[in-house]
Amino acid sequence: MIHVIAIITTKPGQREAVLKAFRANVPAVRAEQGCIEYEPSVDSSPALKFQTEMGPDTFVVIEKWESIVALEAHSTAAHMAAYSALTRDLIAHRAIHVLTPT
Repeated sequence: MIHVIAIITTKPGQREAVLKAFRANVPAVRAEQGCIEYEPSVDSSPALKFQTEMGPDTFVVIEKWESIVALEAHSTAAHMAAYSALTRDLIAHRAIHVLTPT
Protein backbone atom coordinates (compact mmCIF):
# COMPACT_ATOMS: atom_id res chain seq x y z
CA MET A 1 0.00 0.00 0.00
CA ILE A 2 1.11 3.57 -0.71
CA HIS A 3 0.11 6.61 1.34
CA VAL A 4 0.14 10.12 -0.06
CA ILE A 5 -0.06 13.36 1.89
CA ALA A 6 -0.47 16.34 -0.43
CA ILE A 7 -0.32 19.79 1.17
CA ILE A 8 -1.98 22.37 -1.06
CA THR A 9 -1.68 26.10 -0.36
CA THR A 10 -3.86 28.31 -2.49
CA LYS A 11 -3.43 31.94 -3.32
CA PRO A 12 -5.08 34.10 -0.63
CA GLY A 13 -8.83 33.57 -0.44
CA GLN A 14 -8.92 30.83 -3.10
CA ARG A 15 -9.12 27.70 -0.93
CA GLU A 16 -12.89 27.24 -1.29
CA ALA A 17 -12.72 27.63 -5.10
CA VAL A 18 -10.00 24.97 -5.30
CA LEU A 19 -11.87 22.69 -2.90
CA LYS A 20 -15.02 23.02 -5.02
CA ALA A 21 -13.10 21.82 -8.09
CA PHE A 22 -11.39 19.13 -6.00
CA ARG A 23 -14.68 17.78 -4.63
CA ALA A 24 -16.13 17.65 -8.15
CA ASN A 25 -13.18 15.47 -9.18
CA VAL A 26 -13.33 13.08 -6.19
CA PRO A 27 -15.83 10.58 -7.70
CA ALA A 28 -13.61 10.09 -10.77
CA VAL A 29 -10.54 9.54 -8.57
CA ARG A 30 -12.31 7.12 -6.23
CA ALA A 31 -13.42 5.13 -9.30
CA GLU A 32 -9.80 4.64 -10.38
CA GLN A 33 -8.28 1.17 -10.13
CA GLY A 34 -6.31 0.94 -6.89
CA CYS A 35 -7.76 3.97 -5.09
CA ILE A 36 -8.45 3.13 -1.45
CA GLU A 37 -8.88 6.61 0.02
CA TYR A 38 -8.88 10.14 -1.40
CA GLU A 39 -10.09 12.96 0.80
CA PRO A 40 -9.38 16.64 1.43
CA SER A 41 -9.03 17.88 5.01
CA VAL A 42 -8.69 21.29 6.67
CA ASP A 43 -7.71 22.42 10.16
CA SER A 44 -9.95 21.13 12.91
CA SER A 45 -11.77 23.94 14.64
CA PRO A 46 -11.57 24.95 17.35
CA ALA A 47 -7.85 24.26 17.33
CA LEU A 48 -6.41 22.12 20.09
CA LYS A 49 -3.53 23.43 22.22
CA PHE A 50 -1.03 21.05 20.59
CA GLN A 51 -2.30 21.54 17.04
CA THR A 52 -0.14 23.22 14.41
CA GLU A 53 -2.62 25.04 12.20
CA MET A 54 -2.13 25.14 8.44
CA GLY A 55 -4.15 28.30 8.00
CA PRO A 56 -7.11 29.48 5.91
CA ASP A 57 -5.47 28.99 2.51
CA THR A 58 -4.18 25.44 2.98
CA PHE A 59 -5.72 21.98 2.85
CA VAL A 60 -4.30 18.48 2.95
CA VAL A 61 -5.25 15.58 0.71
CA ILE A 62 -5.00 12.19 2.39
CA GLU A 63 -4.68 9.36 -0.11
CA LYS A 64 -4.17 5.60 -0.01
CA TRP A 65 -3.37 3.54 -3.10
CA GLU A 66 -2.99 -0.19 -3.59
CA SER A 67 0.35 0.24 -5.36
CA ILE A 68 2.81 2.69 -6.83
CA VAL A 69 1.56 1.62 -10.28
CA ALA A 70 -1.98 2.73 -9.35
CA LEU A 71 -0.64 6.05 -8.05
CA GLU A 72 1.35 6.65 -11.23
CA ALA A 73 -1.75 5.93 -13.34
CA HIS A 74 -3.68 8.40 -11.20
CA SER A 75 -1.09 11.10 -11.83
CA THR A 76 -1.59 10.84 -15.59
CA ALA A 77 -5.39 10.44 -15.64
CA ALA A 78 -7.31 12.81 -17.91
CA HIS A 79 -9.53 14.04 -15.07
CA MET A 80 -6.42 14.98 -13.07
CA ALA A 81 -5.06 16.98 -16.01
CA ALA A 82 -8.41 18.77 -16.25
CA TYR A 83 -8.43 19.51 -12.49
CA SER A 84 -4.86 20.79 -12.69
CA ALA A 85 -5.68 23.10 -15.60
CA LEU A 86 -8.75 24.42 -13.77
CA THR A 87 -6.90 25.19 -10.52
CA ARG A 88 -3.35 25.99 -11.70
CA ASP A 89 -3.73 29.76 -11.38
CA LEU A 90 -5.33 29.47 -7.93
CA ILE A 91 -2.58 27.43 -6.25
CA ALA A 92 0.45 29.09 -4.65
CA HIS A 93 2.31 25.93 -3.57
CA ARG A 94 1.91 22.21 -3.22
CA ALA A 95 4.04 19.55 -1.58
CA ILE A 96 3.37 15.88 -2.24
CA HIS A 97 4.72 13.24 0.13
CA VAL A 98 4.59 9.62 -1.07
CA LEU A 99 5.02 7.23 1.85
CA THR A 100 5.32 3.51 2.43
CA PRO A 101 3.98 2.11 5.72
CA THR A 102 6.59 0.41 7.88
